[in-house]
Amino acid sequence: MDEGSAGSNIARGAQVGQRSKDSFARAQLVFPDGTSRVTIARDPEPLYIERGVGSYLFDVDGRRFLDLNCNFTTLIHGHAFAPVVEALTHQLERGSCFANPTESEVELAELLCSRIPQVDRVRFVNTGTEAMLFAIKAARAFTGRSHIAKLEGAYHGAYDWGEVSLAATADSWGDPSAPTSTPFYRGMPASVLDEVVVLRFNDSEGVRRLLSLHAQKLAAVVLDPMPSRCGLIAPKPEFIVAVQDTARNNGILVIADEVLNLRQSFRGASARHGLVPDLVTMGKIIGGGLPIGAIGGREDVMKVFDASVGRPLLPQGGTFSANPLSMTAGLAAMRLLSHATFAHLETLGNLVRNGIGRAISNRGAPLCVTGAASLFRIHPMARIPNDYREAYPTLAAATLMKELTRFFAENGVILPHGAAASISTPMTRADAEFIVDVFAGFLDSDQDMLDAIEVRT
Repeated sequence: MDEGSAGSNIARGAQVGQRSKDSFARAQLVFPDGTSRVTIARDPEPLYIERGVGSYLFDVDGRRFLDLNCNFTTLIHGHAFAPVVEALTHQLERGSCFANPTESEVELAELLCSRIPQVDRVRFVNTGTEAMLFAIKAARAFTGRSHIAKLEGAYHGAYDWGEVSLAATADSWGDPSAPTSTPFYRGMPASVLDEVVVLRFNDSEGVRRLLSLHAQKLAAVVLDPMPSRCGLIAPKPEFIVAVQDTARNNGILVIADEVLNLRQSFRGASARHGLVPDLVTMGKIIGGGLPIGAIGGREDVMKVFDASVGRPLLPQGGTFSANPLSMTAGLAAMRLLSHATFAHLETLGNLVRNGIGRAISNRGAPLCVTGAASLFRIHPMARIPNDYREAYPTLAAATLMKELTRFFAENGVILPHGAAASISTPMTRADAEFIVDVFAGFLDSDQDMLDAIEVRT
């Protein structure tokens, strides 16, 4: 079987086979809802995977899928990337984790410091959540202030302050000029809500006003340069300037959350969009497919972690932080992300976004596509949204997007639902064209559902 050509031996028909159904029945006896994380897609059962090769997944029923999820954008080199497999095999023969440091952590840190602007020093953790948690704590330790500002609808990991207004709805998000801090889960402390100032993406005037109003309490403003959950929308240059200038003028640190969007260029997303942060959080692609997170930033700010002369302003540890497996895999993956590699990803991303855009235009469909570099997201609305509120779908639109994901799965493509889809380095022009063809097929398949969408102009 040719595992590298689009369209051959691809899964067709129902996206979940019998063995996946049987596995899910077993899982329901040991997990609260049959899954081990809330992000698992199910329709109604999840797809169980047996293996991955390059840009493809093979489920336990033996069918093949082109993978546009890439474990939530992590696998920039696809599955079972040979240099990572080789590096991990070599390291496993020497040990999986130690209480002592290893040279591989120094090498990966050197690579990140040399590549990512504003990253003078690095600390490694195990997840993007931990990276954001410690970045926020670092800002508090450096400034002596407790509050943060963040974007409405933006995801910054499973940390209470980062989760505020993550799931805001039209019933709860409040005044557009002063968004309400809304809880993410039942029982979230009211004190947390009081310590978070919620901003709207691309609202330059609102950012200047709200950051200035709360400046005396704000340690940091947390900003994903192109937040996926807000719609994977490009930031307006004037919005970046508003955040940057207002923060600088008021002694507020800027934290760039690049856990997902570091893959936007050789130097990351902040460099691409003109943001100059004080701290940068990284993850996903820097681990080569293994658990990882990192906090990087200005030398003076990163001094809060310094324990060389006694207890630091911010103690940070972790049994598996900087473990040699993640360091080794990350180093192997990152070394092979060259300028040429990013150019290849950009080319494929443009092919997909432009192809989807043409299919929409040719059919007059009430949809649009956003994204940059190797990322794209399809929206059930005719005009590109400006922020989270505009990207929030109606019931009919949400139903359409679920049908889109199902149609892709039935045609052998894993398309994330309500999140960023990602291109990986093993993908080819034929893969990109196949993605566009499947999307065009969806537009031709159900005109009634497309007609039901409220067209936003």
